[in-house]
Amino acid sequence: MTITPTSLKAELNEKGWRMTPQRETILNAFQELKQGKHLSVEDLHDRLMQAGEDISLSTIYRTVKLMARMGILRELELAEGHKHYEMNAATPHHHHHMVCVQCNRTLEFENDTVLKQSMKQVEKSGYQLIDCQLTIYAICPEAIRYGYPALPSENWMCTRAIADKTKHKKKMRGHRDDD
Repeated sequence: MTITPTSLKAELNEKGWRMTPQRETILNAFQELKQGKHLSVEDLHDRLMQAGEDISLSTIYRTVKLMARMGILRELELAEGHKHYEMNAATPHHHHHMVCVQCNRTLEFENDTVLKQSMKQVEKSGYQLIDCQLTIYAICPEAIRYGYPALPSENWMCTRAIADKTKHKKKMRGHRDDD
């Protein structure tokens, strides 16, 4: 299902909300993203400011949360402890994410086995499946080339220590995939 400003307006009205110019602008910003791209609220705010839109950060937070609750946006837990969002309608395939903990590059991949096994477990336990997300945190080949460890040490524990951006900024300059 493709979300349009008209269909969003109808859905908002049905739930007692109204379509504002800010909500339409935010919807359009997500619809203009390339397939596989995600935005944090801060990234969205920066893009809108650069485009000459004057929408407050708090309005963007509220709107993005509302659109996620309505199922228009998909909320993702990716790198840096920030939530990222993508259009649900723009991703008809179920996909997962692999995130580099050094540069935050995100790679999407599909794996039906993850979803099927999750659905079996949910069914078996009597739960109702709402969403299934798998995010793998790793170090990408480019970061390894820059000297980050490729393999965990013998005493490795599963943690999400993300590199200090200021410490490695010059080393990784030009590596991060922003658009």
